[in-house]
Amino acid sequence: MTEDAEPPVTLVRRYDTHRLIPAKYGDSVLTRIADDDAHLADIFDLDNATNERLLAEHRGLSGIGRHELIFGVPYYRIVNAAFTHPHPLGSRFNAPDRGAWYVGFEIETSQAEIVFHKTVEYAEINRFEDSVVYDDYLADFSAYFHDLRGEGAYALYLSPNSYVASQALAQRLLAEGSLGFIYPSVRRIGGICLACFRPVLVSNVRRQVSYRFTWSGSPVPQISNE
Repeated sequence: MTEDAEPPVTLVRRYDTHRLIPAKYGDSVLTRIADDDAHLADIFDLDNATNERLLAEHRGLSGIGRHELIFGVPYYRIVNAAFTHPHPLGSRFNAPDRGAWYVGFEIETSQAEIVFHKTVEYAEINRFEDSVVYDDYLADFSAYFHDLRGEGAYALYLSPNSYVASQALAQRLLAEGSLGFIYPSVRRIGGICLACFRPVLVSNVRRQVSYRFTWSGSPVPQISNE
């Protein structure tokens, strides 16, 4: 099998997948700077005017339409935010104009992904001193995803250093109706990850426990339950 071959599609039924999100996003930080309720309302109005998730939910954005987002279910704002607030450079299987819901099948896999990306961030400033709390959001999936677990056949799309090929593949398959990818974790041997392209497939979302990641001068953090 060659790397330019179309990945097969596999039915994935998996419960209790893990997505770690900074705890600060669970509650608005705006409440901390408001003097009173009236002031808070004014701040929210100003923030909402430029909030990409809210703009997408009302009018749609270039990368995702309002009809694709979800409403009226627990944590729908958290789910929508994953698709409407992508990283400015994109991620492994999404471009900068549209996000995806990334999860690990195992909590250790999701933790390894956080550790990698935060360590890169701290290495840029040569300072490994921080303490960050992440909430573990569980979600269930039952859908057909493109499968990149083919014994190294898709190594081009699983590069530890570049997202160029994987983003190109994802853009092409997304345009063709792909629901997303299941793939081996690049940051944890034996771990499995899933990138879901469609908000409606992220089901039964609930917040589980929280974890504190503490860097104390070393690239390897201590991880503890909150």
